[in-house]
Amino acid sequence: MAKPCILDFTKSELTQMVKPSFRAKQIWGWVYHQYTTTFEEMANLPKAMREELENTYTIMPLKIARKECSSDGTIKYLFELGDGKTVETVWLKMKDESIDDEGNVENEARYTVCVSTQVGCKVGCSFCLTAKGGFTRDLSAGEIVAQVLAVKADNGLAASKRLNIVYMGMGEPLDNLENLAKAITIFKDEDGLSISGKRQTVSTSGLSSKIDKLGEMDLGVHIAISLHAVDDELRTELIPMNKAYNIASIIDAVKRFPIDTRKRVMFEYLVIKNKNDDLVSAKKLVKLLHGIKAKVNLIFFNPYEGSEYERPTRADMVKFRDYLDAHGVLCTIRDSKGLDISAACGQLKEKDLKEGAQ
Repeated sequence: MAKPCILDFTKSELTQMVKPSFRAKQIWGWVYHQYTTTFEEMANLPKAMREELENTYTIMPLKIARKECSSDGTIKYLFELGDGKTVETVWLKMKDESIDDEGNVENEARYTVCVSTQVGCKVGCSFCLTAKGGFTRDLSAGEIVAQVLAVKADNGLAASKRLNIVYMGMGEPLDNLENLAKAITIFKDEDGLSISGKRQTVSTSGLSSKIDKLGEMDLGVHIAISLHAVDDELRTELIPMNKAYNIASIIDAVKRFPIDTRKRVMFEYLVIKNKNDDLVSAKKLVKLLHGIKAKVNLIFFNPYEGSEYERPTRADMVKFRDYLDAHGVLCTIRDSKGLDISAACGQLKEKDLKEGAQ
């Protein structure tokens, strides 16, 4: 049997496993502050303990199989897991560091990591390349956590440097709720990466019953709803799961979800040419979101080989945004990053599979 992974445990669990308990905090510091991947490097632990830990546990459950770097600073990672399966993670530079006239850092650079929660996905969205490969398995909490540790280490970002996490890589996060919640808790630990719930966003295709369960856990995270359509007919075409969790049930669950009164609920709206990019759809969206403190994020469909859908024009995106803004719904257009690399979910994995078969 495979050895248990240290990253699968919360600090309190590790404290119960490793004695004396203060050693657990030292291990935690090595892993989350120094990005240590072997017990041998943990110099302040007795040699006998290091050897015992090495024989009992593993630390890093994945390795970089491939990565692509965009001219805009975006990096797409393909990680290989212990069983040989692969998942994708994206490193996004959201804002550059700024320096004042005296040479001091005025504003730190801002980063976001988009992490996967499953190998494959059950949802089966018609526009998503990940869906083509079907569903294989859930990721453990440690495999979710490891993605952030690995990209921080690969980019030389100190543990003290904050970043944002969005659970919107491969997989439906709420389909793996138990491991997702544990990973969120591990990220939030102040003795570790100390990434608060406010900096973590769970992006879901809308499993309304599990939105309620996430809300009951009161983890302090934000949610983003992948809406993509304003009527059930089109949404069912795009997201077949809509038959079980229709738009009305999702909107009701969102209204029940506990959010910081200063924050807004994010609605992701993937814009597809001649499908949902017209002002009739914009009008329906305004009506649908009435009574919700919402922010709509318009996303260009990212085309890939074999897709039946097309990228909308910027002019239509601007018209859509302006209509929502004019009718009281805060709306932004997300400028696509990484267009010169395998940017869409599943593209890098698909490329790796094709090249491996040649």
